Amino acid sequence: MTNTAPVIEITDLHKSYGALEVLKGVDITAPAGHVVSLIGSSGSGKSTLLRCANLLEDSQQGEVRFCGEPVIWKGNGANRHPGDHAQMIRIRTNLSMVFQQFNLWAHMSILQNVMEAPVTVLKRDRAEVEVAARKYLDKVGIGDKCDAYPAQLSGGQQQRAAIARALCMEPKALLFDEPTSALDPELEQEVVKVIKDLVAEGRTMIIVTHDMRLAADVSDHVVFLHQGKIEEQGPPADLFGNPKTDRLRGFLSATVS
Repeated sequence: MTNTAPVIEITDLHKSYGALEVLKGVDITAPAGHVVSLIGSSGSGKSTLLRCANLLEDSQQGEVRFCGEPVIWKGNGANRHPGDHAQMIRIRTNLSMVFQQFNLWAHMSILQNVMEAPVTVLKRDRAEVEVAARKYLDKVGIGDKCDAYPAQLSGGQQQRAAIARALCMEPKALLFDEPTSALDPELEQEVVKVIKDLVAEGRTMIIVTHDMRLAADVSDHVVFLHQGKIEEQGPPADLFGNPKTDRLRGFLSATVS
């Protein structure tokens, strides 16, 4: 029987750093094959939500489900953390994160960067992983850069290498944290093209972005966060074409101007 549960389902999530409450009861669902974009001002909780989704951050309250399976928690409130280490690693390796700053290892070639996690974390056969890594580097348009080092690549090429690295884990979903905001506009378009190609393949994604055009073009569902709460959400045509709240109208006019 196929599992029709959403890849990621978050219910009533709360996250604080000391006295600072960053997420105040957020619900988000990413069904298989869907793209969910998170938009909002800096400090609204977008990146924190993404990091809570793949358990890089511990949340204090709420439920996180991966393909219908609830995360097992230990402790309460500020002391809450995932209670099953093997489950945490399994979930995390199935939710590949692409960071704003690429996070490539400077001392490794691009091919080595892409191969490292599948070989060391997933214990996959090195020869098979190399074939897959070269395939994914070709897919993102930098197959000729296998032997180069990160410092020899442009920012756009480095981000595409980071996407190939995420794909090589064969994840259930891709999580993008501001994938284009560190790039010049010209290099940004290289990365946007790769993301659009992945969308066309039907991959499940959650994208935190300041790029409203990207969110409008690729999303099935857009979530507008404001001060740790969901202010408005829905299909991109509704949010961008007919925003219902003053806060979203103000945000969109500020990002367009």
